[in-house]
Amino acid sequence: MGTAMFYHLTRSGPEEVLALILPRALAAGWRVMLRSPDAERRDRLDAKLWLEPEDDFQPHGLEGGPWDAEQPVLIGQGDARNGAQGVVLLDGATPLPGEEALERLWVLFDGGDEAAVAAARGLWTQITGLGMAAQYWSEETGRWVMKTEKKPAG
Repeated sequence: MGTAMFYHLTRSGPEEVLALILPRALAAGWRVMLRSPDAERRDRLDAKLWLEPEDDFQPHGLEGGPWDAEQPVLIGQGDARNGAQGVVLLDGATPLPGEEALERLWVLFDGGDEAAVAAARGLWTQITGLGMAAQYWSEETGRWVMKTEKKPAG
């Protein structure tokens, strides 16, 4: 089992955090699924990954195309058809059954939204209950710092 990394967004938006996560995941040879139930968010992410960073294009595609299985980064709301080793959960998206076995789950949630914080807490309990390690990251000091970690039992 991998690790779930919870990012409590208070200063940065999801796009800034993805700019940290995606290059590292791709450099490790992983494929990534960006899951959001919000169609506008998916379109914004698609546009952002086409344009930035200017010196390092992030190869990706929107779910529903003929090459979903070959996309290094797939943006959608369904399953990880690209054989992803990691899934980024945005806008309240939840992991699908079996995804606790992936190398990584990234949970990005808005620290200013009480419902999003409550949902993240519930997801922490669910994921760690399945035996997955979890880390909670906060940027309250202006930089990302791991505040707590739960290792799997055993």
